[in-house]
Amino acid sequence: MGKRLTQIATRTGDDGTTGLGDNTRVPKDHLRVHAMGEVDELNSHIGLLLCEPLPAAAAALLSEIQHQLFNLGGELSIPGFELLKAEAVAALDDALAHYNAELPKLEEFILPAGNRAAAQAHVCRTVARRAERAVVALGAQDPLRPTPRQYLNRLSDLMFVLARVFNRMNGGDDVYWKSERMQRAS
Repeated sequence: MGKRLTQIATRTGDDGTTGLGDNTRVPKDHLRVHAMGEVDELNSHIGLLLCEPLPAAAAALLSEIQHQLFNLGGELSIPGFELLKAEAVAALDDALAHYNAELPKLEEFILPAGNRAAAQAHVCRTVARRAERAVVALGAQDPLRPTPRQYLNRLSDLMFVLARVFNRMNGGDDVYWKSERMQRAS
């Protein structure tokens, strides 16, 4: 991982392949490349979320998550290599417990809506789930450690909780689903 990019347009991918971190080349539609791309997209969406006015502690947490996602992508790019540590999953568990403790019990389904920060956190949640599915698919083909899958699973949960936290900034609330069945029952 000591190699740094000095040239971006190498033209080596013009044949439909891409290089992994171990210098092997695989087709660009390989499950490993797909998983790496999903993680990269998730990291980009978190970067967009960080453009919103957020509490300092949440912004610091999201910035750390971006670094861990970069580790996860690096690990995916080098088969058999470990970059993402179990401590990163534990840090998400701690953040989940901290932020969820501030929230009222959820008794209704909520829509992925609210203020911009909350809506973007919901986008991050859904992209994290997609990245998790891509990692699971890759793991069915190539052996992977459980940590990347666990990290994405916890991260999607955390993004749901953070969306609820962000909706409560400045006195807001979640946007609740209006179920016809629930309305009839009340």
